[in-house]
Amino acid sequence: MSVKIEDVMIKDVLTIEVHDNVLNATKKMNERGVGCIIAVDEGKPVGILTERDILRRIVVEKREPEKTKVKEVMSTPLITGKPEMMVEDAVKIIILNRIKKLPILSEEKLVGIITLFDIVRLSPVTANVLRETYKTQEVPPQIEKYIIRLKDKRYDLEKLIKGKKIPID
Repeated sequence: MSVKIEDVMIKDVLTIEVHDNVLNATKKMNERGVGCIIAVDEGKPVGILTERDILRRIVVEKREPEKTKVKEVMSTPLITGKPEMMVEDAVKIIILNRIKKLPILSEEKLVGIITLFDIVRLSPVTANVLRETYKTQEVPPQIEKYIIRLKDKRYDLEKLIKGKKIPID
């Protein structure tokens, strides 16, 4: 692949203070249509709250989300990557740690996030499927940003497949 994380990461990362409650975190996640939120303590990323955390630690345990603090149910320690690392290295971290979301830090500051879905969409096969599917169908709002990003990153996709061109338009 030979693509740096900083070239493909999502830079607008959703965060919430660790002392806020899970209900507020869930509302923020739903508003943005994302599956996780990074928990921060005085601006420093310290954990991640995912849909799975909410299901396992709130729903199954019948806890009250408005009374449960994010810090009580978030996943820690926070496993992270760096913007200058290659996508292949991020894939190794994701696989070895059995995670789906990898926050990206630079000098201990949150600068982005890359998800398993982001990595899959980099695949030339996925690019072709997305292109063909959304030629004839309306693009769902939650996927539209990825289709646009694919069009903007055409040169990266061409490098990924070593000279084989994938027409994205």
